[in-house]
Amino acid sequence: MSRVELHFEFLASFEDSWAEAIERLHGIYGFHALKLAPSLDRLAVVYDASRLTPADVEHHLRMAGLPVRRIVPQTALAS
Repeated sequence: MSRVELHFEFLASFEDSWAEAIERLHGIYGFHALKLAPSLDRLAVVYDASRLTPADVEHHLRMAGLPVRRIVPQTALAS
């Protein structure tokens, strides 16, 4: 098992209904943790990279109705 953490930013102001969507995502096979930033503008997802790809993670977030964009670290862009 290989745990990886991805970061996403919300493309709109946080809506209360998203909290329920985030809670449901805990049941997705391969998801280990979802951490909502205190500022409610970002979401971190810890997942099993042997089960899911970053595209899979983003797909599940969008299917749950979350308007998100993945945040790619600057170091990854420089590689």
